[in-house]
Amino acid sequence: MTTPNHPDKIKHFFHVVSNVRPIIWISAYVALTPIFAVIYWLMPDGQFRIPDGAGTDFGSWLYYSIVTITTLGFGDYTPAHGMAQAVTAIEVMCGLVILGFFLNAVGSMKSEIEVESELEKQRILHHESEKSKLVKNAPMVIHSLNMFLTYGYALTTPLDKRESSPKTFSPDFKISDMADMFKPSGLDMDHSSEPAVKRFLDSASATSLLLDSLSVKIDLSLWPELVDACFDFVANYQMFSTADDHKESTESTATEIASAVAHWDMPPGR
Repeated sequence: MTTPNHPDKIKHFFHVVSNVRPIIWISAYVALTPIFAVIYWLMPDGQFRIPDGAGTDFGSWLYYSIVTITTLGFGDYTPAHGMAQAVTAIEVMCGLVILGFFLNAVGSMKSEIEVESELEKQRILHHESEKSKLVKNAPMVIHSLNMFLTYGYALTTPLDKRESSPKTFSPDFKISDMADMFKPSGLDMDHSSEPAVKRFLDSASATSLLLDSLSVKIDLSLWPELVDACFDFVANYQMFSTADDHKESTESTATEIASAVAHWDMPPGR
């Protein structure tokens, strides 16, 4: 059987007391005055030395109770016998203890406000710092997303229409529009002879790695919608990356890629 840890119990007691709001303690302090006034009023005659002409009604004892609990002690009403002296002493002690707890609660609340203020200051500084990092990385991310969408346009647009139509990716394409996906993209900024589908997948891979790296460099939890968008893109690429075999143009390969591209969740704002 273990013996109780008295220091821990004392710490717990003062912790609980400190968490009581000051308004509770001051209310208890004020509530004691009429309670003790009733006790004084009900005491037998002769327990107090009362000045000539002084009243003995409830209002007079309420006055005495207020003077006693605030430790002013004017001396006009004086406890003369044991019962009156004991009750007066109890009221004084109750007043001092409650007042002490009240001041302690005020100090605890002040400390709590200061801690919350400091935490809020740190949150603001952290937010501004992460925002600055995000702004610095934004041009690179936007460029990567634009490249991804441009190759998505080349992938889903027949070669003979890539010069005349606006170079904007549209998810409303047909599988027949992907007939030239194994031919070079023909885009002005693409000087390679690699198939458009491979350039698209390479761009998706680079964009996925870039978005994934943002979570390491930046606290994206400050922007939940951005976290969701990045996660969706990376997750979609990981499911899509199985279609990495671009050796031969077949109807099944085209159908698989078309289905994945059509349901790809594009980043917001694009």
